[in-house]
Amino acid sequence: MSEVNSGPAAEPDAVLVEIVDGGVAVVTINRPKARNAVNGAVARGIAAAMDELDGSPDVSAIVLTGAGGTFCAGMDLKGFLTGDMPVVEGRGFGGITEAPPKKPVLAAVEGYALAGGFELALSCDIIVASEEAKFGLPEPKRGLVAGAGGIMRLPRRIPYHAAMEIALTGDHYPAARLYELGLVNRITYPGEALNGALELARTIAKNAPLALAATKRVIVESADWPLDEMFRRQSEIVGPIFASKDAMEGAAAFAEKRAPIWKGE
Repeated sequence: MSEVNSGPAAEPDAVLVEIVDGGVAVVTINRPKARNAVNGAVARGIAAAMDELDGSPDVSAIVLTGAGGTFCAGMDLKGFLTGDMPVVEGRGFGGITEAPPKKPVLAAVEGYALAGGFELALSCDIIVASEEAKFGLPEPKRGLVAGAGGIMRLPRRIPYHAAMEIALTGDHYPAARLYELGLVNRITYPGEALNGALELARTIAKNAPLALAATKRVIVESADWPLDEMFRRQSEIVGPIFASKDAMEGAAAFAEKRAPIWKGE
């Protein structure tokens, strides 16, 4: 699902992980010469990173980005032709599209987010993009279909007719257009998408980790909840949060006019 034809190789550093300050981690697809096309190594690397970071008490928000000025141009076609599938069982394409982390994930997009690359961005909760970034689902131009969540997630994020245009034309669309449609949260100057995403991620990570995970879960899962069950299902998720140590800490910190110290308990 890409316009990239770079072949697979042994790539121990295909994905880089860095925990930065403020409870934020950065996961970087590191195949810049291939425009960060997703091969098996990338998919496994992202899956392993998300598993590790989801369980880390030091991380409350995750930023996914690409090295070398491009987010991701999609699936590595040469790898696909040789059987190097960029899919991880249980997690799907790129190690994330079918099972995103419980923690908030932000996409920092420079350059191209095409095909599977766009689907990776759609797997994230927030998108920060450079004003020069381009998005698209060109699969129909290659006789393919955006089957890694693109044609399911897109119409849930933007108006029906806009989603149809993007999916059926296969054309590239500028970040400004997707910002107008509400898909891109923030637009930055060229080269500043990662900094913009980090700024937003640090703001998110100041909040209680259990509350963040529960909030994300309710937003994601409630889309198809029956009206007569919505509050019951929500209560099952958020009830334990109100009884948590962090909830007590948040109230105490507010009363004492100090910053809270979260423990994730």
